[in-house]
Amino acid sequence: MKRTVKIIIGIVLIVLLLVVLKYFKDANSKEVVDYTTEVPFYTSIVKKAVATGKLNPEEEIELKPQISGIVDKIMVEEGDLVEKGDLIAKIRVVPNEQSLASASSRIKSARLSYDNAKILFDRNKGLFEKGVISKQDFENSELSFNQSKEALTQAQNDYQIIKRGSLSGGSSANTNIVAQISGTILEIPIREGDQVIQSNTFNAGTTIATVADMSKMIFEGKVDESEVGKLKEGEEIKVVLGALQEKEFGAKLTFVAPKGVEENGAVQFTIKADVTVEQDTNIRAGYSANAEIELESKDSLFCIKESLLQFNRITEKPFVEVLKDDGKFKKVDVDLGLSDGINVEIKDGLKEEDKIKVWNKAAEEEENEEEEE
Repeated sequence: MKRTVKIIIGIVLIVLLLVVLKYFKDANSKEVVDYTTEVPFYTSIVKKAVATGKLNPEEEIELKPQISGIVDKIMVEEGDLVEKGDLIAKIRVVPNEQSLASASSRIKSARLSYDNAKILFDRNKGLFEKGVISKQDFENSELSFNQSKEALTQAQNDYQIIKRGSLSGGSSANTNIVAQISGTILEIPIREGDQVIQSNTFNAGTTIATVADMSKMIFEGKVDESEVGKLKEGEEIKVVLGALQEKEFGAKLTFVAPKGVEENGAVQFTIKADVTVEQDTNIRAGYSANAEIELESKDSLFCIKESLLQFNRITEKPFVEVLKDDGKFKKVDVDLGLSDGINVEIKDGLKEEDKIKVWNKAAEEEENEEEEE
């Protein structure tokens, strides 16, 4: 009997020992959440709007032929600097047989009219000198002769244009494509031997080359409708190019679109700005850029870091947790002012000596879960 009691007591002691060990193990395994604190401070806040867009040349033109044909020779390459009037390419005319035959027929018809008018003119001239016909009859025959001569010349010119593309074949010929402005050759979408179509009322024509003045650049971007009302044409802005290690360029806002366009559920407004480009800066057309536009600025504001804010899930009002004398934190509602995304102005709710908890979202969620259990 005594032996049985001893065994039971021993088992109980072992169980109690295991329970005690488990308790201390669980107690020691819990992480102690130690929150750091920060105090409010005074600083300046500049609220900016950021517009995403591209940097493009202010003056960019496409060179198109005035006559259809085959690209015979390209005189430049992409990236070359050209002056106004420089030869870009030459077009070889491939005449249409039907048009050529029609032009040839018009020459023959005009020549017959000319020969007949010349005979009448020579005859009337002799009769007028002898006083047989009146001066008016002579002048009428002379007019008919001059008109037929002009018609013949025009028919011959039309034939030459259809056959060769020009009358003289000189620098002013339609077959020569010349630069209309001084600048850089941005693109040559055609190659030697390609067929090109002339530019006319019904057809835009084939682009031979694109030329742009890279010394005059403009920023084209879009801003949200919530910010466009604060923009003013003529104000100074900054344009940042990511391709040039975030290099900043000064710019002047020149255009704000009067009408917005809906994109992905938000209304966007186009803006344009003249960008001041340094001569030694290698700028390329189409660079992605961001425009920083100052909307509002204030100095010596009572602020905290925006990351310290929390929001009530029901009312969505902002609050912070302030350290009390007993080491615990209490929730304090705050009234917010100007913000730049990093710091936010506190209009009411905090004092200079308040210590604000730098809250750990993950740790707080674990505490809330444990409280619910």
